[in-house]
Amino acid sequence: MAVDALVVAQQAAPYVMAAVGAYGTAALTRAADAGVDSTLSVGRRVLWRVLRREESREGIEDAVRDLAGAPDDEDFQAVLRARIKRALLDDPALTADLARLLPPAAGGTTFVAGGTGAVAVQENSGIISTGEQSTITAR
Repeated sequence: MAVDALVVAQQAAPYVMAAVGAYGTAALTRAADAGVDSTLSVGRRVLWRVLRREESREGIEDAVRDLAGAPDDEDFQAVLRARIKRALLDDPALTADLARLLPPAAGGTTFVAGGTGAVAVQENSGIISTGEQSTITAR
């Protein structure tokens, strides 16, 4: 079964960001702590596995340093997510490895929306409009 790199990247990024938020740049090198929160542990393991990929190491390290300096900065979060996504798109074996490492998604279902105006929903009983200058008339 092929593993979708975009889904795995979307699932992995919050764990990595939690680890960077808790440890800062030490997340790049910090040894495992026996009593560490499971989210932080998963995030650190994901980060270390992505860093093993030589081609993406420098970009990921730079993104982690930037995010460690401003953990709430959405732009730095987006850069780290994008670097993780790129590494996974370029390396199907790494994608499969991380998919096995990550806990199952809540409910067993994952939705991914990508691109301008993309929408991902499980259920919808109303209107979803992403077009510019759309007019919606109630009946």
